[in-house]
Amino acid sequence: MVLDQTRQNLLVAFRRFAELGVFSSSDGTHTGTVPTCGDVDDMFFDSKRDRIYVSCGEGFIDVLAPDGPSYRQTDRLTTAVGARTSLFVPDLDRLLLAVPAKDETPAAIWVFRPSP
Repeated sequence: MVLDQTRQNLLVAFRRFAELGVFSSSDGTHTGTVPTCGDVDDMFFDSKRDRIYVSCGEGFIDVLAPDGPSYRQTDRLTTAVGARTSLFVPDLDRLLLAVPAKDETPAAIWVFRPSP
């Protein structure tokens, strides 16, 4: 879950079906849904850029931005299947993604630097 205080929305990521539910934080009203990548694990609000990052075990990070009363996907970054755990660190301005070991490839932390 993520709280978008600017728009007074509570955003909830669901794994089945792969979507983001948008709820009013003032009265709990469901105001919409937005499709996301599958097997969501973590979601973060980047207040500097007014974006949401959604990391998914399906092998993607979805980037969402406000679009009127709802949100829309502005980018989909390819990662690695199973890489679902992430952490956005505003002080470092980085999104860290835990990538599990697979076959001969060791586990790793991938570092993403948001642009503009």
